[in-house]
Amino acid sequence: MKSARFITRNSGVAIWRQIADQIRGDITAGKMPSGAKLPPEVTLAERFSVNRHTIRSAIAALTKEGVLRAEQGRGTFIANSKKLTYRIGERTRFSEILSTQVRETKGILLGHRVEDPAEDVAKALGMVSGQVIRMDAMHTADGNPVSCGTTWFDAARFPDIVEDYQASGSITAALRAAGIDDYLRKSTVIAARHADAEDLRHLRLSPGAIVLISTAINVDMDGNPIEYTVSRFAADRMEIAIAGKTAG
Repeated sequence: MKSARFITRNSGVAIWRQIADQIRGDITAGKMPSGAKLPPEVTLAERFSVNRHTIRSAIAALTKEGVLRAEQGRGTFIANSKKLTYRIGERTRFSEILSTQVRETKGILLGHRVEDPAEDVAKALGMVSGQVIRMDAMHTADGNPVSCGTTWFDAARFPDIVEDYQASGSITAALRAAGIDDYLRKSTVIAARHADAEDLRHLRLSPGAIVLISTAINVDMDGNPIEYTVSRFAADRMEIAIAGKTAG
């Protein structure tokens, strides 16, 4: 684990958050394996040159996030740090991708509305006029939230997409109900940033957590754009792999 020299005081970032970030980073880097016991609070306090209350705040945040687990009478341990792999290829389907890694996946609609498309949305969907349906959803794997996504559809082409998604919890099933039996991934752009307030809440992350951003366009078999999605994955729980060449 890193020492206190990496703690920056008067930086505007709480000390406990910096400590949590460093512990989280060491776990992600494999420096502390799953199941390992976290050093005692007094040891961590000495290492980071802070009081035990600050250490407790960092540990509490990481426990809430699921990075650590507390066992009464035994101490605090590193939770299962094995990440799920979201493999992006020509056909990218959330439930199919994770089907060999978890027992159950689920899509939960968080909100939806009809709106005028922003410039990037209109361009991605190849629209010169009309409105779009925006859907905000969360995906879980074995009950644990792993991603949130915002998806836009041409409202004229997919007027019932919200109802179809609510019925199935699956974009693929909702598109099939709209007559799209198959579709391809045209493009994917990957980035990363700190989770915002909404993602912290829905993904049950602590402040300072990183999310991976996937901005994607899917097209029908004739090459026409049907879906534009910006997904945010909890970086501590998911990794993104490019499985092969996408369409386009």
